Amino acid sequence: MIHIGSLIEQELRRQDRPVTWLASELHCDRTNVYKVFKKKSMDTRLLVDISVILQHNFFLDYADEVIPLLR
Repeated sequence: MIHIGSLIEQELRRQDRPVTWLASELHCDRTNVYKVFKKKSMDTRLLVDISVILQHNFFLDYADEVIPLLR
């Protein structure tokens, strides 16, 4: 199963952006971003916000995993 926090962390690193930048964009403290990295799942509103900020559709990552299971 997908560990969404890890995917978010990987994407942030891929973009070579600091944790403090994401925290600023989310209007939270950087410690909250580190908590996000540890989440196996999360609220969809938060995932939408992070997807927009990072310009990466994390929902597609879920779809790639779920669609084969529907066959």
